[in-house]
Amino acid sequence: MKIHEYQARAIFARFGLPVVEGDVATTAQEARAIAQRLGRAVVVKAQVHVGGRGKAGGIRLAHSPQEAEEVAGQILRMELKGIPVRRVLVAEAVEIGREFYLGVVLDRSARRVVVMASAEGGIEIEAVAREKPEAIVRAAADPFLGLREYQARALAFAMGLKDRQALSFAPIATTLYRVFVENDATLAEINPLVLTKGGEWRALDSKMLLDDSALPRHPDLESLRDPDTEDPAEVQARANDISYVKLDGEIGCMVNGAGLAMSTMDTIKLYGGAPANFLDIGGGARAEKVAAALRIILSDPSVKAVLFNIFGGITRCDEVARGIVAALEEVRPAVPMVARLVGTNEEEGRRILVQARMLTAESMAEAARKVVEVIRG
Repeated sequence: MKIHEYQARAIFARFGLPVVEGDVATTAQEARAIAQRLGRAVVVKAQVHVGGRGKAGGIRLAHSPQEAEEVAGQILRMELKGIPVRRVLVAEAVEIGREFYLGVVLDRSARRVVVMASAEGGIEIEAVAREKPEAIVRAAADPFLGLREYQARALAFAMGLKDRQALSFAPIATTLYRVFVENDATLAEINPLVLTKGGEWRALDSKMLLDDSALPRHPDLESLRDPDTEDPAEVQARANDISYVKLDGEIGCMVNGAGLAMSTMDTIKLYGGAPANFLDIGGGARAEKVAAALRIILSDPSVKAVLFNIFGGITRCDEVARGIVAALEEVRPAVPMVARLVGTNEEEGRRILVQARMLTAESMAEAARKVVEVIRG
């Protein structure tokens, strides 16, 4: 789950990280009041879940409350990558001495939480990793002991920090690690983390991604979700307990099981097709859930055919087939359907679907080939 910068900033502040003073505004007048309260130059930043805000004009400097009001009004009338800006963060401007990057991520290959830092802050870390990978230093935290103080100091020394600067950087790194772990995040990032000309550390940008699966443990974080900035199909999928990710292809996929869904998409690609989505309907595919999944798939205008790939283990294939038929009667799709059912009562399940005039297949390869052939006419 993505959260806005101002929300991540509030979490960082609660843990004692050196965020800049500021507040969020939904109107130009509120932005003026915040700038007046801060009593100095401010940065007005669009709060949307997209990158490249600065290049698109979504981050502006204002030297007075009046200018902050004008700038905020302009930003609040913008759309960034099709998403309307409804909030701005008004934060104090600081005199930057040096810019750094500091982030915490889960490194699946290392099976550890990894803290990354770079003296090349202020730009996209992906660009640094691609063009100058030696500029990124890493420390893997111990699963039981966490990120130790000596590891944080080693990161500082590797970035060229010395003496007091290195010592003052270390608690920031260990605190950001705590933020990551205690909030079940998948990313916690400060970019840039700056040393001001006065020698103080300031977090100028705060970013967090949260693990959806852990949100039941954090009801306070669940409330930070902004449905206005999410894809309507993904919102509908979450409401129906369906795992869904939109892709760029033209073959809609409805599968029970994440691994099977990935294999299905790979097989479609093998036969020359392109999947339009990842969709894991989970176990016990009842008619209501199948219908909800179909509505989500068919809401994508690029979908030209749908492939069902269901493995009936505990769930019986004939029950799944009846659910599919009931869903088709409700949704009444205008695109062709191909279904592959295998497992308990698969013959009966296929018979039900054949009676409903659906194309069926006995293997995943056959199903993928058929659905690609259907699209090609």
